[in-house]
Amino acid sequence: MLYSKKTDYLMESIRSGRAMTRGEKLNLIVGLSIPSMLAQISTVMMFFIDASMVGHLGAEASASIGLVESTTWLIGSLLGAVATGFSVQVAHFIGANDFFKAREVFKHGLVCGLLFSLLITLAGVAIHVHLPYWLGGGEDIATLSSRYFLIYVLVLPFVYLYHTSEMMLKSAGNMHTPSVMAVLICICDVAFNYLFIYVLKMGVVGAACGTAAAYISISLPNLWLAACKNKILDLRQDETRFRWVKEYVDNACKISIPIAIQNILMSGAQIVSTMIVAPLGNIAIAAHSFAITAESLCYMPGYGIGDAATTLVGQTHGANRIDLCKNFAYMTVGLGMVVMALMGAVMYVLAPEMIGVLSPVESIRDLGTTCLRIEAFAEPFFAASIVTYSVCVGAGDTKKPAAINLGTMWLVRLTLAYGLSKSYGLEGVWIAMATELTFRGILFLVRLFRGAWMKSFQVKAERA
Repeated sequence: MLYSKKTDYLMESIRSGRAMTRGEKLNLIVGLSIPSMLAQISTVMMFFIDASMVGHLGAEASASIGLVESTTWLIGSLLGAVATGFSVQVAHFIGANDFFKAREVFKHGLVCGLLFSLLITLAGVAIHVHLPYWLGGGEDIATLSSRYFLIYVLVLPFVYLYHTSEMMLKSAGNMHTPSVMAVLICICDVAFNYLFIYVLKMGVVGAACGTAAAYISISLPNLWLAACKNKILDLRQDETRFRWVKEYVDNACKISIPIAIQNILMSGAQIVSTMIVAPLGNIAIAAHSFAITAESLCYMPGYGIGDAATTLVGQTHGANRIDLCKNFAYMTVGLGMVVMALMGAVMYVLAPEMIGVLSPVESIRDLGTTCLRIEAFAEPFFAASIVTYSVCVGAGDTKKPAAINLGTMWLVRLTLAYGLSKSYGLEGVWIAMATELTFRGILFLVRLFRGAWMKSFQVKAERA
């Protein structure tokens, strides 16, 4: 509680214009990063738990989820893009001490996001039967894959409510509540998965039902904490009636559309990667999926620090404190690289145990272990790309960073993966992944230190 109050005090220092020491900046970064890391790790644990429980049902069940996993991540990333377009504006308005406009943007985010999630749900229902075949899956796993995907898309409005509430709280500088709620949704996921998979013996479908039930149970309380209990975002404070402001939606589109296009093409690249892996057999599909899930435990700290970077850059942008903004950008990127370098070392050493938790099949464990150890060397540069991208998003700079992500993914990773898979199988795919992430991280570091992401400050100054 004391640490939370200290973080609130330091966040207020940004808005009040008070000078901050280097120690205070570092304390603020850590104070925001640690809860966000826990939230990120808890979110990944949901996928880890699902994969582990299903993995013990056999390679066929594991492959059925692994086949559509990249598609579900694509959909989740699209919902995240919509929420980001509004949450960045909320951070800017809070930094400028205009809390009323911050709440107005929040309302617009709820309306637009729910409508968008309903449209995606309808589209998902329409394609769920055909999707596994489009991804290269065989008859043996297609039915289970389509059922898993269908259940997931039916709860997308709740998924959006959970994530937009989380992002709005983070924009307001509250990382602790999202962390607690992330732990709770993870606990619910374990309980519901156990019920549906083992007690009711529903297998793969039970894993989907467990995750869906967890989102439904936690999303509404999470929304209540953001929209009714947060002292800045409490929507009940405003007596004026809701009015539609086109500018908020236009600004959200400027931020969200590049992110959405990036996410579509990035996830599309993941789907193409799945299609490259699929002909290698069910063992390769399962090992690939489990290795991705296991690796995500290592790079989630990077995303946690990235969340802190987005909040700090967003609020300093709104407060028009350029030097402080640059300090936070450099410090968060440096911290992210150090933390993920350490996580990469841990992943290299513990790779057999990480995959072993997910699957008892020896051939899957051996292949997954090799993949993780290849990827371990790229983790520091992966951190550079994650956190620098988050810095850019906080500043409203999304076009060029999206182009970097897309260019390296499609021109480097997929090209190499296709060629190397012919000679080296799944190991070749992961060599391509590690090479691309290293190259991407270097490009983002160049953009960070050249200061191109700060052009929005110049535009803002010209308008003023």
